[in-house]
Amino acid sequence: MTKPSEKLAELGLELPEVAKPVAAYTPAIMDRGVVRTSGQLPLKDGNLVSTGAVGEGGATVEDAAAAAQACALNAIAAAAQVAGGVDRLGGVVKVLGFVSSKPDFFGQAAVINGASELFAQVFGQDHARSAVGMAALPLDASVEVEAEFFLAEEN
Repeated sequence: MTKPSEKLAELGLELPEVAKPVAAYTPAIMDRGVVRTSGQLPLKDGNLVSTGAVGEGGATVEDAAAAAQACALNAIAAAAQVAGGVDRLGGVVKVLGFVSSKPDFFGQAAVINGASELFAQVFGQDHARSAVGMAALPLDASVEVEAEFFLAEEN
């Protein structure tokens, strides 16, 4: 079985530094063998990769899906930090994706596919998921993603 670190390398991805919280919370916490992340914004090198609401005249679905992928990578990094390394993560249990949406935008699921597809590529399994539209997100981000991971079995 391929390790998550090997899958990330195959994809040409490196885990980013875990972003410092912008409020009173921790990026991830372990609870009874499950690692839960706080909402992860689409930060890359300290900058948001997509801002504003998705829909007509706003952020595109493609840009927001790429932002959701950045959120997922940030979630993996936060979870790995708490778990003791990315290879201690066995997979994703649940994903909750928030999409800053214009009133007439209904493609939230397509946006959050950016996160789900990365999780599937890295961990090779399905997960439960919700994708919801929001009027606004912190820092005017287009997307925010939180995830729950289970730990890998010890060999």
